[in-house]
Amino acid sequence: MNAKDQHETPRDGAVISGLLHVAIKTHDLEATRRFYCDVIGLTEAFRPDFGYPGAWLAIPTPIGTAIMHIYAGRAALDAKGEIPVGMGAIDHVSLVASGYHAFIARFRNAGVEWREFLVPNTTLWQLFVHDPSGVQLELTFEGRAEAGPPPDMSEARRYRAFAAPA
Repeated sequence: MNAKDQHETPRDGAVISGLLHVAIKTHDLEATRRFYCDVIGLTEAFRPDFGYPGAWLAIPTPIGTAIMHIYAGRAALDAKGEIPVGMGAIDHVSLVASGYHAFIARFRNAGVEWREFLVPNTTLWQLFVHDPSGVQLELTFEGRAEAGPPPDMSEARRYRAFAAPA
């Protein structure tokens, strides 16, 4: 069931119907492109020439294709003239995925650290990884459709959204 099925259409007709794109700034375009294509499995999409380096990566969805924009060079600079690292005000980017254990194998092969999670009171399984620019990705899977054991919720592997208070 999608969000449109769960909520009435507002009377004024203003509706958000999906994610169009996520934009990520990077200091290493090639490493970031390789991570998203080779490890995560996205494909490059046509990108107009905006006059600065970058890439558009296609994210297939049940209703079409969303695009991930990667900015490099001057376009990636913040107000201080630096390329930000990490998430800034964004906590994570969530992608719908399938092939839970295949992603874990990809992460192992690529030397990428990951965390696992079971969403409470649902059938959703999740993996959390960081791209080369420090952007956290959440890959969400329908657990009923996945083969193999559920997420490893041991202390060493379990994802924690917030650090425990000191």
